[in-house]
Amino acid sequence: MKTFITEDFLLYNETAKRLYHETAKGLPIIDYHNHLQQNEIYEDKNYHNIYNIWLSGDHYKWRAMRANGIEENLITGNGSDLEKFKAWAKTVPNTFGNPLYHWTHLELLRYFEIDDLLDEQSAESIWTYANEKLQSPELSVRSILAKDKVELVGTTDDPTDDLNYHIKLKEEAIRQKCRHPFALIMV
Repeated sequence: MKTFITEDFLLYNETAKRLYHETAKGLPIIDYHNHLQQNEIYEDKNYHNIYNIWLSGDHYKWRAMRANGIEENLITGNGSDLEKFKAWAKTVPNTFGNPLYHWTHLELLRYFEIDDLLDEQSAESIWTYANEKLQSPELSVRSILAKDKVELVGTTDDPTDDLNYHIKLKEEAIRQKCRHPFALIMV
């Protein structure tokens, strides 16, 4: 079944459509909250599978899975990445009306060109297709940030983390004598 995501998703009147398409759509992103690790940005990581990029550190999805009765083994435990992804796919239909439902389908469409609803029946095919796409250079961390015109990333570091990768990224930008496409801040 195809999703409900269109170019005018959540834009309910002509004023909203005009403001978004003529003004907001082209603006850079200032991302104050995400689950990116600063070393993964520096290393320009390509994730092995959709679980790694999407679920491995997302406590919002974990909370929804727990509320759906999913065993902890399939959330943060020893279940395989595929088993954990399938557990998320089982949870997604129950998030209808929650932003997690919209984000899931918006990300599937924008980054993987998958226009299907994620559920238990579609999980295996979405897993396979998304994992193939993740191997392309267009889905490395820095490529995604550049594509989305991200100018600032507020990493959610542990308070005991050092700023090593923040410093390395700054030094890299200075060596290249150009402004890095994004800046890191620690929040």
